[in-house]
Amino acid sequence: MKVLTVVGARPQFVKAAAVSRVLREDHEEVLVHTGQHYDEDMSDVFFEELSIPFPDTNLGVGSDTHGRQTGAMLSGLEAEIEDEDPDAVLVYGDTNSTLAAAIATSKMDPPLAHVEAGMRSGSDIPEETNRVLTDHAADLLFVPSPDAENNLDGEGITDGVHFSGDVGYDALLWARDRADTDVLSELGVANREFVLSTVHRDTNADDPDKLEAIVDALISDPRPVVLPAHPRTVARLEEFGLYGRAERGLTLTEPVGYRQFVALLDAATVVATDSGGVQKEAFFLDTPCVTLREQTEWVETVESGWNTLVGADEGAIRTALSDATTPTEKPTPYGDGNAAKRIVEVLSDVTRL
Repeated sequence: MKVLTVVGARPQFVKAAAVSRVLREDHEEVLVHTGQHYDEDMSDVFFEELSIPFPDTNLGVGSDTHGRQTGAMLSGLEAEIEDEDPDAVLVYGDTNSTLAAAIATSKMDPPLAHVEAGMRSGSDIPEETNRVLTDHAADLLFVPSPDAENNLDGEGITDGVHFSGDVGYDALLWARDRADTDVLSELGVANREFVLSTVHRDTNADDPDKLEAIVDALISDPRPVVLPAHPRTVARLEEFGLYGRAERGLTLTEPVGYRQFVALLDAATVVATDSGGVQKEAFFLDTPCVTLREQTEWVETVESGWNTLVGADEGAIRTALSDATTPTEKPTPYGDGNAAKRIVEVLSDVTRL
């Protein structure tokens, strides 16, 4: 079986690493990187740390508006699919890279497989549009949770749906055993005595009022706050005149590698984030989460008390960080850490037909 895998951003590198390890044991994989995350800190380092081969092709698309970026990816991916003639095209999550690959594949012969299908937050963010359109174009839909399967059923999608569990859990189990704990001493923080934060979504980073509210809430916390800063966030902090304030009040760092990030997330008292992936990783690592959004696709983390939605409200963020505690119980809606194996087995069975 020959599978063409499309990735473009940090969360996809992590998920693809888990599946690629299993896939490449008995099958051929062609890995195409769209270039959506294109600098070394946000791209190359993850391939090195996660022990997966570098991409066979990098389209080098880079940043742009959603429409122009997706269009450039679409053109490049169509050519790759034609040249490689794979038995299946595999996509992950909800980025523009995912949508572009879905559109390109839907016009061609190979079946489209979507890992992390069925996720819905109920919001109007671009990622939600990407999720819905990709699911409706997909032939194989690998859902990470029962709630995701229910979402697809509610939209009339029942054929080709498979419960795999969450490949992010597979990846995290691998990384936790290899976590780079030296990062704690390098940043001068101690286990369970600091707050970790990530801010990157355009709904927060591109809004000066929201970004200021988030920065001020983080600075007000009495504990050290570590903020590995996404390049777009740094640019907006500088543009809105907030960089100096953030640098003085927070431990502002460049993006860290995945094994370093896992070490930080595992050691943090609480994490404040607008990332879907980080919400879920925090849940896996038993770290309370404060989500800087008003909706989430990972509803199970909220329902079980491990995640609190606060949006970009300064007061709500302060309160949630202060009140964050570890619940006494935790459900297991995302499988057992063997999602990659199930995905490869289904792909192999389907492409053999």
